[in-house]
Amino acid sequence: MAQKFIITRRGILRMGNVAMHRDLLQTGDVCMGGGFYQFDPIGTRLLLSGSSYDFGAPMWDWLMDSGQTLKVPHAYQGLRVVYTPDDPDAEPLGISEMFQIEAI
Repeated sequence: MAQKFIITRRGILRMGNVAMHRDLLQTGDVCMGGGFYQFDPIGTRLLLSGSSYDFGAPMWDWLMDSGQTLKVPHAYQGLRVVYTPDDPDAEPLGISEMFQIEAI
């Protein structure tokens, strides 16, 4: 079990402590990638990283191009969301700055 997340085609950030990323899918979901998460209480950040073994890395570009609002769980409202890719040369992405965030 690990703290994993997925992003759905509707822009929903779904998170949970699961064995497989696919365990986070609900009926009708189309997954646009995923990875791992952790909460940084000192920096008030939600740290996303890596990629899903089931679905690959999050398709942030697709979500942005489709004009999706990123829907995050209500418990994480107000946190700065940062994604760090697997590539050690890549810069972290300020997801909170890239997307309009909606708490659900």
